[in-house]
Amino acid sequence: MYAVIKTGGKQYRVSEGDTLKVETIEADEGATIEIDEVLMIADGDNIKIGTPLVDGGKVTATVKSHGRGKKIEIIKFRRRKHHDKRTGHRQNYTEIQITGIAG
Repeated sequence: MYAVIKTGGKQYRVSEGDTLKVETIEADEGATIEIDEVLMIADGDNIKIGTPLVDGGKVTATVKSHGRGKKIEIIKFRRRKHHDKRTGHRQNYTEIQITGIAG
């Protein structure tokens, strides 16, 4: 059984027991959260597709940790102009573990 959920502007295919890093969610570590934006639920040959969301579809998850991702370096360079600009970015994330799919 798996589901397709939407959180943080992105879509994820999840099953029970999966661990994934999503955009920051305001919840304490160890807290249980419910994700109501379920786009699809599949259980073998039984597939429910929402328009755009599945009615009564819920995915429960436990917040494992909060953190910051790997540093991404942005480099702007103009050849022969003595121009070299460097900056970086680290995106915040929340690591969650899927505990249940209902719908």
